Amino acid sequence: MGFSMLGPVFKQMFKKPWTNKFPAKYQPSSTTKYLEAVGVGKAKINPPIPTPPNFRGKIKYDKDKCIGCNLCIKVCPCGAIESKPEEKKIKIYLARCCFCSQCNDVCPVKCLSMGDEFLLAGTDPYSKELIVE
Repeated sequence: MGFSMLGPVFKQMFKKPWTNKFPAKYQPSSTTKYLEAVGVGKAKINPPIPTPPNFRGKIKYDKDKCIGCNLCIKVCPCGAIESKPEEKKIKIYLARCCFCSQCNDVCPVKCLSMGDEFLLAGTDPYSKELIVE
């Protein structure tokens, strides 16, 4: 009974991983020095693997197509979308978003879609990169 997991463990040990080592192929001795070397062109960043189809990354917003119906605000479970009533447009705070795609599904004009970008980490949740307008 206690050895029932040995077979799957040994199989997994010899399988190729599904991910790649990002941002560096090998662990740098100092991350700060590595990033400085990338900045001056002495080192290269190992690109991440391509995202799969239907990946739920950073939300794309086509402001021109938006009609200001606010249905996306009503279905958002995180409260990540705010209305801009003077413009009849919306503002999306990605730091609050759980990337559930409910806003994309309910949009009648399909002005919202999920993108491929997934490197969204930051220290300021209200930075320009983490707000979609």
